[in-house]
Amino acid sequence: MTYRRKTVSQSVRFEGLGLHSGIPVVVTVQASDDGIRFRYGSDTIRATPENVSDTTRCTRLGPVSTIEHLMSAFAGLEITDAEVELSAPELPGMDGSAQLYVEGLLAAGLIEIGEDKVPDLYRRVFFKEGGTEIAVAKGSGHWRYSYETGARWPGTQVFETRDVAAEFREEIARARTFALTEELPMIKKMGLGQGLDETSALILGTDGYQNESRFADEPARHKLLDLIGDLYLSGIPIRFLNVSSDRSGHTSNVKAAAMLKQAMAP
Repeated sequence: MTYRRKTVSQSVRFEGLGLHSGIPVVVTVQASDDGIRFRYGSDTIRATPENVSDTTRCTRLGPVSTIEHLMSAFAGLEITDAEVELSAPELPGMDGSAQLYVEGLLAAGLIEIGEDKVPDLYRRVFFKEGGTEIAVAKGSGHWRYSYETGARWPGTQVFETRDVAAEFREEIARARTFALTEELPMIKKMGLGQGLDETSALILGTDGYQNESRFADEPARHKLLDLIGDLYLSGIPIRFLNVSSDRSGHTSNVKAAAMLKQAMAP
């Protein structure tokens, strides 16, 4: 499987508040020809599953938190190489989705920097733990996510795309992070979500959304957005995979990314 490597044609700057910390941060994405790396202070961390240091409420690489939305934007735009420099150790919440990252990266322009080959995936990768399942196979970009809350509204939401790279910008990137109303006191007590507000986080009440949604199934789409970003730590372009996931989160996503990377090792 051969693909074209891409990076940004010029540096692009993003500013905002850290999604959970609320700390002001400037993020600069620069051209690279050495994969995807994050740089904060004296630390430079390559975006790989083995460098993930935490998966509680977000995905953290070394000291850098909440990388999943930018990683998802890289995956959806098929950016293979980038240097990401941060002024603080958490990426900004932006609008709660990957949309503003996508728009900024496209405005900067993308260039091809060569060609590379992905080894064939000869066996299916299957992760199962409790009620969580992630299945990954060699494919053509057919991705599916099932979000479930049991008896609580909304019950089961399923989002599916048969061409994840083509549909990412319009159908996935715009889906925002969310929380259940009963989680809000705990989120506030733990000091989480300080970089978000009522426009950048979707609130799920017991019988409907408490603010305006962008999609009827926005939670399922956002969970797929997170899955895409986490699985892209494997370095495998998303168009070459078929993925089905039920109830997965950052911890299971990163474990599946590590399994996928190992299965694709030449």
